[in-house]
Amino acid sequence: MSDHPATPAATVTVRYFAGARAASGVDTETRDAGTLDELIDQVVAEHGERLERVLTACSFLVDGTTTRDRALVLAPGAVVDVLPPFAGG
Repeated sequence: MSDHPATPAATVTVRYFAGARAASGVDTETRDAGTLDELIDQVVAEHGERLERVLTACSFLVDGTTTRDRALVLAPGAVVDVLPPFAGG
């Protein structure tokens, strides 16, 4: 018995930048996921090990707010930006 009910899936837009775009092979896609962790699992299952390696170094912007909380519940219509570390300082 779980203390946490299943999180209903929300349709979200995923936008990939720089190395994440190269690893996924797409600029943007739409997914149905309840949490950031579910979303990450889906995109890794779809796009493979190369994207999985890139994602370990990525930060995520959810509706413009930086997060590394993979348990974050995604709202319907949310925009998730996948941002690899950028060179420079």
